[in-house]
Amino acid sequence: MKLLRSLVVLAAVATLGGAGYWLLLRPTPVSTVAPTRGAAAEIVYATGVIEPKTWAKVTPLTRERITALCNCEGATVEMGAELARLDDREARAALSELKARLRLAHDELERQRVLAQRNVASQQALDRARSEVAQFEALVAGQTARMDGFVLRAPSAGVVLRQDGEVGEIAEPGTVLFWVGRPTPLLVIADVNEEDIPRVTVGQRALLRSEAFPDQELEAVVDSVTPKGDPVTKTYRVRLRLPDETPLRIGMTVDVNIVVRVAEGALLLPGLAVEGDAVFVVEDGIARRRDVAVGIRGTRAVEILSGIADDTRVVSPFPEDLPDGARVAVADQQGG
Repeated sequence: MKLLRSLVVLAAVATLGGAGYWLLLRPTPVSTVAPTRGAAAEIVYATGVIEPKTWAKVTPLTRERITALCNCEGATVEMGAELARLDDREARAALSELKARLRLAHDELERQRVLAQRNVASQQALDRARSEVAQFEALVAGQTARMDGFVLRAPSAGVVLRQDGEVGEIAEPGTVLFWVGRPTPLLVIADVNEEDIPRVTVGQRALLRSEAFPDQELEAVVDSVTPKGDPVTKTYRVRLRLPDETPLRIGMTVDVNIVVRVAEGALLLPGLAVEGDAVFVVEDGIARRRDVAVGIRGTRAVEILSGIADDTRVVSPFPEDLPDGARVAVADQQGG
């Protein structure tokens, strides 16, 4: 009985050992891809806003209530056209008071001249009267100039691209009430990170993506790069010229991909198959880690300069935990 029990235990141990050995040597299932040939593009990514090339903001210089608006959004206006008027009653009252004082100063000056001719008044009194006239003339001139700030005018000929504010509201200094400019040509104003800006030059082609036109191919050309960057955001402003027939509108945001370099007929692998400068290839059921020379790294594909051939089977995605030399079974084979 004891012998039979021992044989049963030995058989169970042998079975478990065999199962463990089989599990240990069982090939790891992987999926593979074959490299493809195509164009690889090195790009610089940024986000941008659509703006007209020629435009200006119109803001009040003083804090006053809006008394009149042109209601001319979308209309064409000439340079100097009145767009809005602010409440200038207090300013006009102040100007009237200064003009009255100026008249009195002139009268006093004339009186002092007559007295001086009769040798009744001193030269000092005459000079004082002249000084007061000059002082009030300067005050009247300054107040008259300030009166111009109560009328907002178009800084140039163009279209009123946008109009904000309502009659009766208080206009704050620096608050933009009008955008005036020419609707064409349009530019993309993009901020490029300082580490990427050395690769951006005038004339480069850019591919744009807009949520408003997801199925359209949109392009632009680098028009200029600002010489001075922003040390806070660590970006440089890049202006890209849009074609006249672009469907993009002023104020829209776009994703910008500036094409730095294009390699035609490049050997390409999915980005998921490459980890750093290494890939796993499958040869006779064995996975081999192989170093490769990487060129352009795109958002989806990576250019392989050397290290594999066109017919090499590459494990994808890259197996992080697979040891070099492990037995594998190809469960999913793509391409080739």
